[in-house]
Amino acid sequence: MDKIAIFPGSFDPITRGHEDIITRAIPLFDRIFVSVGINREKKSFFTIDERVGFLKTVFGKYPEIKIDTYEGLTVDYCRKVGAQYILRGLRTSADFEFERSIGQVNKKLYPEIETVFFLTHPEFTSLNSSVVRDILSHGGDASMFVPVGLKLNR
Repeated sequence: MDKIAIFPGSFDPITRGHEDIITRAIPLFDRIFVSVGINREKKSFFTIDERVGFLKTVFGKYPEIKIDTYEGLTVDYCRKVGAQYILRGLRTSADFEFERSIGQVNKKLYPEIETVFFLTHPEFTSLNSSVVRDILSHGGDASMFVPVGLKLNR
């Protein structure tokens, strides 16, 4: 049986921290779905199509990475694609507490799922999509915080 993981997120936009976690996970899994969760109640900075396009640009050279979107519960999406693992990155202890509680709920809802945590490299600890959006919304240059070569237009 293939080892299939998902890395769910809003990726609004993808950051170098996301990219680092995902590429470090490649040797551990046969397939990784990098999946944009669609939340119609949440106002996004970039459209779904833009975010999917960013992900395809960043991960297009990796045949084991599939880019997808989903709505609803992450565990339902895991069942749909046959994933046994959810990947999550941890920057701080607050991230751990938040992700631990979600991981425990996911385990109750779908006992076959395992959540795998990757510690963020120190240089990415303070980086998140909100910081990038704030820089962009004020006309700043966020290129050092997003994957190399990714052009974000705003």
